[in-house]
Amino acid sequence: MHGARSGTEGTEARRPAPPGKGEKVADWADGRLGLYALAKANMRKVFPDHWSFMLGEVCLYSFLILILTGVYLTLFFDPSTTEVVYNGSYEPLNGVLMTRAYESTLDISFDVRGGLLIRQIHHWAALVFVTGMLVHMMRVFFTGAFRKPRELNWVFGWTLLMLGIITGLTGYSLPDDLLSGTGLRFAHGAILSIPIVGTYVAFFLFGGEFPGEDFIARLYPVHILLLPGIMLGLVVAHLILVFYHKHTQYPGPGRNQKTVVGMPFLPVYMAKAGGFFFLVFGVLTVMGGIASINPVWAFGPYRPDLVTTGAQPDWYLGFSEGLIRVMPGWELNAWGHTLELGVFIPFSLFPLILIALGLYPFIEAWITGDKREHHILDRPRNMPVRTGLGAAWLSLYAVLLIGGGNDIVATHLHLSINAITWFVRISFFVVPVLTFYVTKRICLGLQRRDRASVLHGRETGTIKRLPHGAYVEVHEPLSQGQLFTLTQHEQEPPYEIGPLVDANGVRRRVSPVQRVRARLARAMFGPTTRITKPTVEEYREVTSGDHH
Repeated sequence: MHGARSGTEGTEARRPAPPGKGEKVADWADGRLGLYALAKANMRKVFPDHWSFMLGEVCLYSFLILILTGVYLTLFFDPSTTEVVYNGSYEPLNGVLMTRAYESTLDISFDVRGGLLIRQIHHWAALVFVTGMLVHMMRVFFTGAFRKPRELNWVFGWTLLMLGIITGLTGYSLPDDLLSGTGLRFAHGAILSIPIVGTYVAFFLFGGEFPGEDFIARLYPVHILLLPGIMLGLVVAHLILVFYHKHTQYPGPGRNQKTVVGMPFLPVYMAKAGGFFFLVFGVLTVMGGIASINPVWAFGPYRPDLVTTGAQPDWYLGFSEGLIRVMPGWELNAWGHTLELGVFIPFSLFPLILIALGLYPFIEAWITGDKREHHILDRPRNMPVRTGLGAAWLSLYAVLLIGGGNDIVATHLHLSINAITWFVRISFFVVPVLTFYVTKRICLGLQRRDRASVLHGRETGTIKRLPHGAYVEVHEPLSQGQLFTLTQHEQEPPYEIGPLVDANGVRRRVSPVQRVRARLARAMFGPTTRITKPTVEEYREVTSGDHH
């Protein structure tokens, strides 16, 4: 009997324990969603570690903070143009006639617990979001991360930037203060300059003559629902493509088109990402707590007969405002109609320049004819024309930003506003060209330095006297990893039309498109844009003896 009991007890001891509640839930979810296979394939995905990759994370976390703070603000904001007499906590405005939208903004700022802090975090997060997207896209542009297979992700990012700008415009227009009303008046005038349909578009958007009675009510769902919903979908699609494609990485030892060197997504990258989210949230909270932004009570309610002194939009719209401010007041009158060229031309240039930026990956792919996938980033110095174009675009943005704030620059620096306007007009054509030329020369100089470093090594500062009395500086050879980083880039010959006459003497027909493509290819990737990198034979010849 004792032996039987022992056998039974042994069998029970070997029987596996029943699954816990958490395991049951996981099995249930996996059986219906296939989460285990998805997690197994992606949770250990390797991500390279570089500070510039955090720029995209700043954009993502700022967007999440915008959603969180925006939900809180919607609980108290009233998008109504119904006029009321203010009698609230901010005594200087007591007895003033204003819209319910402006009154609710004041209530959020002075009466709702934490309302002013949330308002300022929301506004700062919007600025950081757009800034992060622009800097992130510039990093992608300068390093060539937009090449195949990431062209679609570039379009997603470009669309997010455009929607972010529009969402920012709709957001700071909601409080109906004098500053936002002035900005809306500016936008209304730009829309009216559109030939033929401008008046109809303005009437459709504003519900009649400016300022209209239901514009804020129309703007509100666009700002809190339509645009954020589209952007959220684009963010999800953007992240899915980042996971689907191998992550780009900077050149270095062990890195090639098939291998990624870095840390796994789980747990290393997730731990860093979680900490970085709270860091971004903390910085934005500190900014919202100590740095005042958009103090609507200082501007007062909007009145069509008043304009705020020193009215400035957020920085990302300074580009378009600068174009319109410095444009000469040209106009054409024909057949009883007036075409405001002084407004329509700059109003059209702003989206056209941004569209050119969005189409650049496809233009470069057409010029090079390159169909390969690229997972290794370019060093900007090795693509001097592309780097010069990006620097020229940024310099143009900076010049027009000065034009958009010409009154502020004039009053603070005690300058003539006419002198500033003419400076911006001239710089619009001169500064981008000079920036392109200087940037290209700097890139070529850096290429020459890389070539010299590969062949002769790094300067050590140690002076050595040779047997015949000459003094030379001792150079330290670079490591194999450094040599690989400086020489791994390709220098493919640019696209060429080829011989115009074949072997039989028959003249080949060349279309104008092919000629344009060949000229662009030579200008962007020809011999004048690169310093030939050292060959293996040159390296061996230089390093074979005691060459100092």
